[in-house]
Parts: sequence; C-alpha cells; structure tokens
Amino acid sequence: MTIFSLAIRIYIEDTDAAGIVYYVNYLKFMERARTEYLRHIGFGHYLLTENYLFVVRKVQIDYKQPAKMDDLLQVTARIIKQGKASLQFEQCLYREQTLLACAVIDIACVNKQNLKPCALPSHLTQLLAQHHD
Repeated sequence: MTIFSLAIRIYIEDTDAAGIVYYVNYLKFMERARTEYLRHIGFGHYLLTENYLFVVRKVQIDYKQPAKMDDLLQVTARIIKQGKASLQFEQCLYREQTLLACAVIDIACVNKQNLKPCALPSHLTQLLAQHHD
C-alpha cells in the first residue's frame, strides 16, 4: 500500500523540561498521520454519523532517537495488513533522513454500541483497493 507522510513541527507543548519530545506524543503524531491518510484517500470525518469506531488494539514501538523542540518531522502511515475487521499500520517518524521511531499499530473496527468487532465499512475497503500499489 501507499506510504503517506505528514509533516509535524515540534512545539514546546510536545516536550519535557529538557526540550525532548515526551514519549507518548509519538503515538499522538502517528494518530494524526493515520487520520490524515484516511482523509487523503477520501475517507473523511465519520465518527458522529456512523455506527462503528476504530480503536487501537495493539502497539509495538521502537524508539531510536529523540525528537527535539522545533524539529520538523515526517510521520508516515502505511497499511501493511488488512483483515475483515482490522487494519495494521506501519508508522515511522523521521527528522530529514534520520529514523527516530517506528511502530506497528493494530486498529480494530468495532460496533459503536457494543464495542464488538465488526467488518470494515465497504466504502473504506473500496477506497483502500483503489489506493493499493
């Protein structure tokens, strides 16, 4: 699948007292990149009107180097596996050509009322098929 990239600037609110990005903020940046990837392929805002949600089921992340105040990062999002009710993303953060962190994130599609797994929306699977390499 296509690799999507989102530029993110590091602000003081993203850092600790030493100007280093707080570790959990990498996950926030990845969340933004996944959301923007879906918007990019035509699957925009949906949570208020649909009967499903996307939830993070599992995260495996490897931190390589710290991001710092005022860095301009590229956050990638690429689907590496698609199931009936799930997507698996590989997501990485780069400062120029330097890899700072890389993660594999499992996303489950669940019914909004009972939070049980449900099939990915057909509109999304069609869009993903159109954007497959």
